Amino acid sequence: MDLQRFVAGLFAFAVVTVGAGSAVASGQPAAGPTSPPAPAENTVPAGYDVTLRLGQEAAVPGKDLTVRYTRLVEDSRCRPGMTCVWQGEATLAFLLKEPGRGESTTAELHSGPRTGPQATSFAASHVELVSVGEDGGEATVRIS
Repeated sequence: MDLQRFVAGLFAFAVVTVGAGSAVASGQPAAGPTSPPAPAENTVPAGYDVTLRLGQEAAVPGKDLTVRYTRLVEDSRCRPGMTCVWQGEATLAFLLKEPGRGESTTAELHSGPRTGPQATSFAASHVELVSVGEDGGEATVRIS
């Protein structure tokens, strides 16, 4: 076998092997920014409930406050169709911001009173966890 042909074949094999392992060839998204797209913002009058999907935020008109549902910390609630001795609770994390002043804080709110608070206060407002979706992907809060 000709040395030039051997080297060309080896080069072609290396190109195919590297290409097969790349993110594009394997059907995976190419590497890029890992931050999610900007969440849609809701507005809710004070005293009303708003349902937020994970990563979504709500602003209260007339108040310098936004509330973002950032993550499901823990979920020990009984799954549908299961028989449980204890109902369980979910713990959710929220980012509370006062954009006009540049202040922010995080809060973990609980779906029941056994493991922690169901509400918190920030920026002269009260934020209460009203309910949590079945899979934890949605949270309903009341901001007053």
